[in-house]
Amino acid sequence: MKSIPKLIRRFLGILLLSTVLFLMLNIGFLVAFTMRHTPNSRPWSAAQEAADAMTEANGTWTISPEMEQKLQSEQVWAVYIDNETGQALWHSGNLPEEIPLQYTASQIASLTRGYLSDYPTFTGTGEKGLMILGYPKESFWKHMYASWDFQMIESVPRTILTVLGANIILVLVIYLGANSGLLRSVKPIAEGIQKLPTGEAVSLKERGILSELAADINQTSEMLQTQKYLLMKKEAARANWIAGVSHDIRTPLSMVMGYADQLSESKGLNEEEKKKAEVIVRQSRRIKNLINDLNLASKLEYNMQPLSMKQENAVAIVRQVVVDFMNMDIEQRYPIQWETPEDLNVCLIRADRELLMRAVSNLIQNSMNHNEEGCTIYVSVTETEKNCEICVEDDGRGVTDEELKKLTAAPHYMVCDSSATEQRHGLGLLIVRQIARSHGGRIVISHGSHNGFGVRIILPGEGKPPAQRD
Repeated sequence: MKSIPKLIRRFLGILLLSTVLFLMLNIGFLVAFTMRHTPNSRPWSAAQEAADAMTEANGTWTISPEMEQKLQSEQVWAVYIDNETGQALWHSGNLPEEIPLQYTASQIASLTRGYLSDYPTFTGTGEKGLMILGYPKESFWKHMYASWDFQMIESVPRTILTVLGANIILVLVIYLGANSGLLRSVKPIAEGIQKLPTGEAVSLKERGILSELAADINQTSEMLQTQKYLLMKKEAARANWIAGVSHDIRTPLSMVMGYADQLSESKGLNEEEKKKAEVIVRQSRRIKNLINDLNLASKLEYNMQPLSMKQENAVAIVRQVVVDFMNMDIEQRYPIQWETPEDLNVCLIRADRELLMRAVSNLIQNSMNHNEEGCTIYVSVTETEKNCEICVEDDGRGVTDEELKKLTAAPHYMVCDSSATEQRHGLGLLIVRQIARSHGGRIVISHGSHNGFGVRIILPGEGKPPAQRD
């Protein structure tokens, strides 16, 4: 079952892709959320820039107008204190009242890492002092007493990858566990669907998520098995009926043929009555041949005809059939031209000699039956790289394109029209086709190269692969 692993791989691929997309979307959302809530100013760099902007003139410290304007626009207050005395050398005009102008070392240490009167503070080092920037309350949140183990920080990337991998495995386990029932139900259903076209009986357990589908497949299988049984029964009855009718007709038909033959030779009948008796004999023989053809077609259709396959020379078999017909054509109404290449004396095939002779005979007789005014029949055997081809054509009245299409498409190669008395291309061609198939070959029906009617029997050569079936 190649479809089940493919289905599982598809499910897993979709799951992994969804997981990756989910992580990427979450990371993107986190980055966007963080950037949205991060002020444009960088507090630590801003403090250092403010410290660098301080200048002294005549013992008075001032800050550049640009920096002062920037601090005011962000509502940031500033104090510049002396490194030695802790006294404020300069402060901004918006300095809150609760902010002192004298600082001790402990106050400086505290505000550097945290807050001053609940204002988040940041520091920068100046030429002779320390710049302190105070941002509005609740504008920043600072870790005042944070300390982390170095080995823990060092192992953060590995820990994150481990946790991420464990999460993915956990998601896969949960997914497979949740869908295992579905996967177990899909496999027998897929197997059952594959068995339906082969005609095998299917009986699935009607349980699980897909129980209704399993029940429908079981019902379909039962219907197909019933139809198969009825069809086999019908075909068996048909074959038995053909065999029974053939057997029952032979005895009275033999009597009719015998008495008609005696009458045709009787001296007590005049010439007209003898001709009528001869017509009865000929038509009785046609009925007998038709019964034999029908019986043979039935046996070939149901593989009941035993085959005696041996290595044979197709050229010799076809030549013998041609000679027999030439000897019977006393009036020379149906001359036969042998168009086999002169250098081709042997074309080996594996065949049942009698059946192959019957196929060639049917084709030659078919040309005679459909051209009562006479015609020339062309017979040839040719050898290709893989096949042996036997061709029988005539230059008679042939068939129309529409009739040729019907001959190619009709199941039994019958041409049905309003005329009920006209002899048709039908059972004889069906037998030829069945004989060709039983030999691993096929037939091709066409107008032929002489603008009449032609049939090619294509058979695999000895030791060569079978010809393509039609």
